[in-house]
Order: sequence, then C-alpha cells, then structure tokens
Amino acid sequence: MTHTPRGARQRLLALSSRQHIEARWGALGAWLGDFPRHRCVRGPETGMAMLKGRTGGTGNAFHLGEMTLTRASVALDDGTVGHGWVRGRDHRHAELIALADAVAQHAEWQEALETRLLAPLAAELAERQRRDAATAAATRVDFFTLVRGE
Repeated sequence: MTHTPRGARQRLLALSSRQHIEARWGALGAWLGDFPRHRCVRGPETGMAMLKGRTGGTGNAFHLGEMTLTRASVALDDGTVGHGWVRGRDHRHAELIALADAVAQHAEWQEALETRLLAPLAAELAERQRRDAATAAATRVDFFTLVRGE
C-alpha cells in the first residue's frame, strides 16, 4: 500500500468536513484499540493569512485579501508532534488534522489511517468535486463568432 504524502494528506483533511473526519476517526479509534492519547501544545488558535493572486494567473503578484485560518499542534504521549491548519474558525477540525498528522508518523498506524480514514475521505472529496463540476458545466455557455458574408 502506498502512503499519502504529508502535504496531500493535510490538504485532504483540510478540504474534508469536520463531521466526516470525526465519524471516521471514532471508528478508527475503536478499531485500533490502543489509540494514543494526546495533548495540545499550541492552540487551537485562529488568525489571519494573506492571500496572493496573479494577474491573469501568470502576471505580477498582488495581495488579494485576507482569510481566517485556524491552526493547532498536538503531541502524542510518546512526544510525536503533529500540526494542522484549516480555513475558518473550526478549532476541533484543526486539532483533528494535527492529531492525524502525528498518528501518521507511526508506521504501525499508517495503513489503518490510509484505509479507514484517508481513502474514504478522498472518495467523498472526489465525488463532491465531480458534483460541483457537473453543476458548473450545466451553466456553461459556448460562444461562437458569426462571420459575415464578404
């Protein structure tokens, strides 16, 4: 089984809803049994992040605006530290991402995390993106140019 790279895992967890993560996290903890205890070492705390954009996608960078961001860091009982960031003000969501990051650093929990948490969340996210793309496609307008006779 291949393991999801850390950045991709963090992105997937941040884009998934807290409710979906919590539901699967509870089932994962019950399945593993000896799940690690943790404590928060930083946060969760909410702040702002500056967003940058580019003119035309490739031009000069400019400040687009600010976004609310929540971050958290947790430490497992063995000292392993995990970090989590999520847009918005959901402290529990950021804490769950940090906890998953810490747990993923342990080889004995990686496969369970992949199969019981990340794979179902990835499938849900892909389905949501497919639905959003279908909704957007339904509003697509194709323009064409009429050429006058010469």
